[in-house]
Amino acid sequence: MIFALLVGGLIGYAFGKFPGFLVGAALGAFLFNRMKSRLIGKLQNIQSGFVESVFAVMGALCKADGVVSRDEIQVAEAMFVRFRLNEQQKASAKAAFNRGKSPEFDLDAELDRFMQMTGRQPAFLQMFLQVQVSAVAADGVVHPAEHEMLVRIARRLGLPESQVSQLEAMLRGAHAGQAGPGQRSSSQQIDDAYKALGVSPTASDAEIKKVYRKLMSENHPDKLAGKGLPESMREMAEERTREISHAYDVIKEARKNQG
Repeated sequence: MIFALLVGGLIGYAFGKFPGFLVGAALGAFLFNRMKSRLIGKLQNIQSGFVESVFAVMGALCKADGVVSRDEIQVAEAMFVRFRLNEQQKASAKAAFNRGKSPEFDLDAELDRFMQMTGRQPAFLQMFLQVQVSAVAADGVVHPAEHEMLVRIARRLGLPESQVSQLEAMLRGAHAGQAGPGQRSSSQQIDDAYKALGVSPTASDAEIKKVYRKLMSENHPDKLAGKGLPESMREMAEERTREISHAYDVIKEARKNQG
């Protein structure tokens, strides 16, 4: 604000001395406030559109195997709580979820609208896909029909198919950590850790560390919030960073034991 006043004032002073300074400063303040209002409005539109598209596509995913089970409805309702939606937002999310379940729902058109609204920002597209994977894998399992639709979603968003496998691996790793040791073999957990980071088991320690730092930077909750990610989605962003860290820790521990 002060910067806008000074710049406007100095430009005005160059043309009209002190009176020009006052006029320029006032004009600078006016333009600053108008730009700020537009930016806030744009972020709010992105946030509301993000939530609506998330639940519309989630409805389509839950219907992928032909029927929406009570468990899947409970998962969607749990997402309402997890995203801390108010009553108005819950009503919009429910309507979007039901719209996604309908036979007339156009999945590709919804994804295209979402991409246009968010400016195709990679972090938003990845977060969107992460929410969908988390929803269908709440029990730690992704069914074939759901996986097929997730791949279709990823492709439409311009993301590699490997992103789906990467996110599924992250979730398996997280579920394994919550379930405690002995639920899955050590080799399975290590394989999933490499998939979660999107690196090859033959990659060097330096390469893996570089990828890890890049993923942590791209998915930092504060950075995503600055780009318009709804505050309600912050927990999901934090969860993703924990999953990335868990995968990295599994790899480090495995390589330490090998050494």
